[in-house]
Amino acid sequence: MFALVDVNSFYASCETVFRPDLRGRPVIVLSNNDGCVIARNALAKKAQIPMGAPFFKARDAIRQHNVAVFSSNYALYADMSNRVMETLERLAPAVDIYSIDEAFLDITNIENCISLHDFGKQVQNTLWKETHLAVGVGIAPTKTLAKLANFAAKTWKGTGGVLDLSQTVRQRKLMALVPVEEVWGVGRRISKKLNMLGITTALQLADCPSALIRKHFSVVLERTVRELRGESCLAFEESVPTKQQIICSRSFGERITEYQDMREAICNYAVRAAEKLRGEHQYCRYVSAFVKTSPHDPKVPFYGNHAGIKLMTPTHDSRDILAAAVRCLDQIWKPGYRYQKGGVMLGDFFSQGVAQLNLFDEYQPKKNSDQLMATLDKIHKDGVGKVWFAGQGIQRGWAMKREMLSPAYTTRFNELVRAKV
Repeated sequence: MFALVDVNSFYASCETVFRPDLRGRPVIVLSNNDGCVIARNALAKKAQIPMGAPFFKARDAIRQHNVAVFSSNYALYADMSNRVMETLERLAPAVDIYSIDEAFLDITNIENCISLHDFGKQVQNTLWKETHLAVGVGIAPTKTLAKLANFAAKTWKGTGGVLDLSQTVRQRKLMALVPVEEVWGVGRRISKKLNMLGITTALQLADCPSALIRKHFSVVLERTVRELRGESCLAFEESVPTKQQIICSRSFGERITEYQDMREAICNYAVRAAEKLRGEHQYCRYVSAFVKTSPHDPKVPFYGNHAGIKLMTPTHDSRDILAAAVRCLDQIWKPGYRYQKGGVMLGDFFSQGVAQLNLFDEYQPKKNSDQLMATLDKIHKDGVGKVWFAGQGIQRGWAMKREMLSPAYTTRFNELVRAKV
């Protein structure tokens, strides 16, 4: 038996947790460089602020409905997500984290201690008490049905945010009401093809012969059909799969035309990628950097390129990765262009930094590297100070635009909420 817990309008909800004055007001969150709408609360949806709409096009509707607008605050969202997942791990025997705001719980045999619906309410109430985030809980014998139950729990208020689909009768009743495109793993493109075959609801898909699905679609959709019939086909994963690559990239707040500005940006991305690599407890042997201009600017020619370096010895030292990324940039940099984006990618991962050393390797292991990197990571994590490499620069005019950024309420002491008594 599975339970899918999903935070309602996660990004927008995180912004309102520490802002009680925003209750009853539409809230939206913008993408990098304050470009497009990427998150909305329920009131913003009622105000018909379209998802993905460019911010400048939505300004009139935003003013009309008194919408609160925020830049993306990834530090806040990541910390709130960690709090949610830690709470779930206390409440359930096993947790499979699906995304930043969703997790599957393995609740097999938990009904011997508490009813499934009551358990869902317990999860809902505990998360509200400890994080002040509202969640929907869908309970079913397969992951796909749990996703469907969660969709219904968040769509229909009569469920109270919790729906138990452990009984086959309730499963079929719900599937008859849900459009086929709302089934997990179907999507818009496949749903159009299903509609042409006369399959418009989740129930019709569940009752569709397996031979027909195999003939016209992939084995993935066949597995989805079996899940809708109550046969569990998707394994429960308690541990997050190891990443195959790490990419750090952002669109620049302003177009970059000078080499020094691009070098600073690449250095920053390299250092951040190295931090993520150490967070995964991995070492890498491949470093690459890329740059590109805007493909949508008809006034200037497009240029995009990338270069990579294969290291002989696996490393997670920021100094090695930074030096390799700068060498890659030197190979692809061309003056005279207005660059829109750049980034760094790491690959060829190892679980330990042990390899046959080579006398001619430019990046020989540095003494006390692990201890130094651990110290840097601790400084950044605790927020007790700021340490950076000279190559990262100080005045970063190219940095991402975040003009409506909320405080880091939970990760910086100087931005804690202040209460007046």
